[in-house]
Amino acid sequence: MRTSQFFLATLKEVPADAEIVSHQLMLRAGLIRQVAAGVYNWLPLGHRVLSKVSQVVREEMNRAGAQEVLLPAVQPAELWQQSGRWDDYGPELLRFADRHERDFCFGPTHEEVITTLARAEIRSYRQLPVNLYQIQTKFRDEIRPRFGVMRSREFIMKDAYSFDRDSEGMSQSYQTMYDAYVRIFERLGLQAQAVEADSGTIGGNFSHEFHVLAESGEDAIAFCSTCNYAANVEKVDLTPASPSRPDATETMSEIATPNVHTIADLCNCLNIASSQTLKTLIVQGSEDTPIALVLRGDHSLNKVKAEMLAEVANPLRMASAKEVEEATGVAPGSVGPVGLNIPVIVDHGAAGVADFVCGANREGFHLKSVNWGRDLAEPRTHDLRQAVEGDPCPTDPSQPIQVRRGIEVGHVFQLGTKYSEALDGNFLDAEGRSQPFHMGCYGIGITRIVAAAIEQSHDDNGIIWPAPLAPFDVCIVPIGLKKSQQVADAVEALYADLTDAGFSVLLDDRNERPGVMFSEMDLIGIPHRIVIGERGLSKGIVEYRDRASGESADYPLDAFVTTLKTISSLAPNTT
Repeated sequence: MRTSQFFLATLKEVPADAEIVSHQLMLRAGLIRQVAAGVYNWLPLGHRVLSKVSQVVREEMNRAGAQEVLLPAVQPAELWQQSGRWDDYGPELLRFADRHERDFCFGPTHEEVITTLARAEIRSYRQLPVNLYQIQTKFRDEIRPRFGVMRSREFIMKDAYSFDRDSEGMSQSYQTMYDAYVRIFERLGLQAQAVEADSGTIGGNFSHEFHVLAESGEDAIAFCSTCNYAANVEKVDLTPASPSRPDATETMSEIATPNVHTIADLCNCLNIASSQTLKTLIVQGSEDTPIALVLRGDHSLNKVKAEMLAEVANPLRMASAKEVEEATGVAPGSVGPVGLNIPVIVDHGAAGVADFVCGANREGFHLKSVNWGRDLAEPRTHDLRQAVEGDPCPTDPSQPIQVRRGIEVGHVFQLGTKYSEALDGNFLDAEGRSQPFHMGCYGIGITRIVAAAIEQSHDDNGIIWPAPLAPFDVCIVPIGLKKSQQVADAVEALYADLTDAGFSVLLDDRNERPGVMFSEMDLIGIPHRIVIGERGLSKGIVEYRDRASGESADYPLDAFVTTLKTISSLAPNTT
């Protein structure tokens, strides 16, 4: 491809509304352009990368025995009502009515549609197992779309669905897909980590997320370097830190704390560590009554763990300031567990603290030197908090976990019979009895992978694509192309030879200064750059530069195709 014929829409300035590196570079390199909040055009350069991702995903899905289908993006409300998700999914589900006032939604996922397809077509156990997948546009009406395609409303996803006779078969299909995902991310050249995860709105009893590791990631990933344990911090089980708490050393007393309403304010006022304080959070209960959750001041409530409590409403909802005052008689910031007349559940870590400081249930005051079993009853405890760096590994408590940031790009679920039972998805077993399908669900964010790859690999000059994702393998930058026939002839010959050898080549044949061409090729992230000029040709050489390392070297022109095959160490990308 020649740049004179290619729609290369680069920008010199960083767009003001682009907050993270991937968004900035995708706009500057001309991969995307915004149409509306969370909705983007994909330009030719970006589409080439998308196609590379889709091709690898498609090849590995086919290799794993899945079969490609294409399901409708628009889905009738009746299916979602039958599964129970029409109301449960929430405002992210884009709902609309057609001209006949029939309700539809734009699919954020396709469990309902695929289950009804299987229900209609799979009648016997002899037809199982089956795994069907698609690569298609989805829409989720994010309340605050941001970070470009990282958190957009419209996106492209690969979603696969397996159907099995029983839970054993479902587990085998799940493992097959898990292994396929590992291969996908290896082939894409991404550093990814599989972690245990919560199943969220999709449902099911068991799932793993796949994260591209990057400091800008929104998710925190806990892992142990000695036992290969890895999980989203929401899924880390935290046992009590100690079998017993220290003895009380002081008598409980009330202390004036005017204008103190946060843990930080309290610590500054009393010159104490946040680990010596307790905070009391009021949440909505499952019986429409308030519940108090108590944690150490330096810990954060884990929403997923809280929602697992039978007494707590799901989804979790924090009480408003008015509701807190109605339940406790005091405004938020002054609430404490001593004398509280609503159910109290205490995190294991908070239950292990002695002589702690907490709200006094009186505006402008706190209690200090409070102790469980003396100043208030021994608490009912539960694991309520988010894991942090240094917490004990659930598999090997003698080892601390480490926490890194990750960008979720894939998620695999064991759904069980959640959807087949709701939607009457049944088959006849060997005895002629009707049985529900045991299902799995497997998603990969095609568009998000592009952004995640940039977050993981870039520098001050632009994108550094992993070779399998690069829109072109190599770029040729001529010096004096319009002035030298010798340069023009050498460029055309090398362009043809590289193309014939299977490399995808971008020839910069514009009438631009060398510095401009070098800068733009770095910005768009082409892995290999070749510079051809009269000075080098007089010696029979070309200048080669590796985008990732920044290293340059001169090589003989007449053997350069063979040289590049060796340098790249990867099969050339096809287009």
